[in-house]
Amino acid sequence: MEQTVLILGANGRFGVNAARAFAAAGWNVRKFDRSRDRLEQAAKGADVIVAAWNPPYQDWGKQVPALHAAVRKAALANDATVIIPGNVYVFGPDAPFLWGRDTPHLAQNTLGRIRIEMEDAYRREGVRTILLRSGDFLDTEASGNWFDGIMAKNLAKGTFTSPGRSDIPHAWGYLPDLVRAAVALAEKRDELDRFADIPFPGYTLSIEDIVAEISKLTGRQIRLKKMAWWPMAFVRPFIPMLKGVFEMRYLWNLPHRLDGSVFNQQLPGFEHTPVEQALSKAIAPLLPDGVMKLTHSTI
Repeated sequence: MEQTVLILGANGRFGVNAARAFAAAGWNVRKFDRSRDRLEQAAKGADVIVAAWNPPYQDWGKQVPALHAAVRKAALANDATVIIPGNVYVFGPDAPFLWGRDTPHLAQNTLGRIRIEMEDAYRREGVRTILLRSGDFLDTEASGNWFDGIMAKNLAKGTFTSPGRSDIPHAWGYLPDLVRAAVALAEKRDELDRFADIPFPGYTLSIEDIVAEISKLTGRQIRLKKMAWWPMAFVRPFIPMLKGVFEMRYLWNLPHRLDGSVFNQQLPGFEHTPVEQALSKAIAPLLPDGVMKLTHSTI
């Protein structure tokens, strides 16, 4: 029997990759268009709703509660399972090194509290939920995230920028793997807890680890430089989004790793893409032909 997934935010990083992965797995994929579709109509008959809407930071307070209230209402009306691409904002700067399903949500900053309250609402209202929690994304296209928008932006010139400490472990999620996992979990949703908080282990890499791997991939010694925050601080009063960027700055100076025990229990046969292959895909869009040459074995 064909299963149907409704993708909210189908043009965003997670949504684009999720639509591809569900289609490849044989699902009927509906892409929600906010300019013309009504959620209560679009969700009818959907088995799974991927809630990949992600407003700009400055709009979170106004939009996130209302958007997710609408998603919860639609999901309950159809007994659909909602997949939420979760992040690590809920834990806060005082969290222990290993972040898992049972790690307390201690964040006190604005963005962290919004995410905590949003997640709690799904649990409290009894919505069938798969919260797949990941670290920073590695994408196969330049999509404006931290990795391609800032850190590897000048890779063609032989430099890689660190926004914080370069020697500490940091959580990363390769998007094609993350959405494959979302599909696999969706297909066994009836076996999961009604609210399933599942950290995605992905890769735990310091920025120095990443630079060393990219140097191997490109055959060039990549220079690591520290990001200067002062230019953004100077224009911060004039660019609303930067308040959130500074609010989450601590994540680049806080050692952390996502606990994969629950994920491995639910998907014991899941094969993660080798890190060198994921990095080669992530940097390929940033390297013009002839600037650097990646080995054929990694592309």
